[in-house]
Amino acid sequence: MSLSEKISLPELVSQVNQLPYEYADGDGIEFEPYDTFLSADETADWFKAWTGNPNADASKFRVFGQDCTGGYAAFWIVRNNADLLAQPIVFMGSEGEAAILARNFYDYLWLLAAGVGPCEVASFPDTPRVAQPALESFALKNSAPFRTAARVLQDARAEFPSFVQDIEAQCR
Repeated sequence: MSLSEKISLPELVSQVNQLPYEYADGDGIEFEPYDTFLSADETADWFKAWTGNPNADASKFRVFGQDCTGGYAAFWIVRNNADLLAQPIVFMGSEGEAAILARNFYDYLWLLAAGVGPCEVASFPDTPRVAQPALESFALKNSAPFRTAARVLQDARAEFPSFVQDIEAQCR
């Protein structure tokens, strides 16, 4: 397999990415989900440009969507021998924002259900959001018991407190 090949998303990611993400005149989710992961080559090129560092290593990121400005949502592969859906989810925005979103895909579903997308966590964390009924129904069916968006974010930040600093350390 070539580094430029597009890789299929896991079935649950593909399913949630096919659901409607309601923008709700700016009070909902601003997110453009992908049908496949960004290729390894595209991810590497983007990350080097984003950090301004020709040696930056993007191999731990699996990009699965973006906001309208080009910020990326990705799985961050840091748990040894863990399934992809057990990996944390992160966002790196077009203006240099970086945020840890969720400890895993299942927690990420609860952010979506609450109307909190990747860009909203990084750029508008305290702005009230419009709940997303279709995404909430999906979360209820495919995740652990209900979790608030605030709790999802709190748990992710507690488990990965240095994510933003680690990313900033790679920037030039």
